[in-house]
Amino acid sequence: MFLSKLVGDIGEKRRWWQYKARVKQLPENYRTAVEAFEHYLMYFGARGGVSMFEDLIDLFEQSAVDGISIRAVVGEDPVEFIEAFAQNYEGASWITRHQERLVSAIERAAGEGPIG
Repeated sequence: MFLSKLVGDIGEKRRWWQYKARVKQLPENYRTAVEAFEHYLMYFGARGGVSMFEDLIDLFEQSAVDGISIRAVVGEDPVEFIEAFAQNYEGASWITRHQERLVSAIERAAGEGPIG
């Protein structure tokens, strides 16, 4: 189990650095938009891990290739756009994980769940 967590973490880190390399390859205006969304998502709790950021970069890479303007992608309200985008990843938020850990710890402490 420890090894799988370690390998999983290494895999996630590799995917993260691949994502960051892809961001650097975007045209400057698309890169600025993606970095702004990334900052927003990180500040408010990235909900879907690396997968969410990979999907975001996929969208912006394809939009850049197709010549679709940033406004055409995100609309008039970038907050509404990124919140709707992030809702697809709700189940994996860091706060949800911490809430689940808290519930599990209390259940174990109360003798209601497995110990350990």
